[in-house]
Amino acid sequence: MKRLQAMLLATVAVALPGALAPTTALAGESLSPAVALAPAATHAQDVAPDVVLKAVTLEVIAFIKAEHAAPSVSVDKVTAFVESRILPLFDFPRMTQIAMGRNWSLATPAQQKALTHEFRTLLVRTYSVALSSYHDQIIEYKPLRTAPGAAEVTVKSEVKQAGAERMTIDYDMEKTVAGWKVYDVKIIGLSLVTTYRSTFVGRVRDVGIDGLIKALADKNQQNALKS
Repeated sequence: MKRLQAMLLATVAVALPGALAPTTALAGESLSPAVALAPAATHAQDVAPDVVLKAVTLEVIAFIKAEHAAPSVSVDKVTAFVESRILPLFDFPRMTQIAMGRNWSLATPAQQKALTHEFRTLLVRTYSVALSSYHDQIIEYKPLRTAPGAAEVTVKSEVKQAGAERMTIDYDMEKTVAGWKVYDVKIIGLSLVTTYRSTFVGRVRDVGIDGLIKALADKNQQNALKS
């Protein structure tokens, strides 16, 4: 299970920045002012998911190239970038709810808040470490087909890398008052979020919801000490 989680997160770290970008190798593109300012030019609800994600895509690629040009890649710097530019695109409360399954409804509001915080922190750290080892890949995106007024969409893509088989990646997104948010990513049909469910269910069964919160907090503390 841990190896599967690591594989999913590492793949998402490479592929998510390119979500909904054109069917090209994005490594050579630069961020234009018009694209960068697009989300700020109108209300968040009115910005299409491809516009939002392409703006972040180009910024992420520029950031990664700059980091790789430095003598060493700073995980802390990458983490700060992920916090400010990538994570606002995720719906962490919904992601945590999916990962918890039926145990979510058994948690108090305070426990739900704590679970969301610790799960978010865990994903941020793991994602940042994976992003630090990014290497150019080619991402091909399928046409986005949605019904008018749809509140949820799935964006389908394929990732190509020399010497490896193509991988399909589906991004489940929902339209919120703050704009489009990612609430799950499926790689070769495997959900990033639900890969944690069996672990969470087992921990809740053994030590309860507070025990799970403590386990996540302890893991996050260990990760912080490795910085």
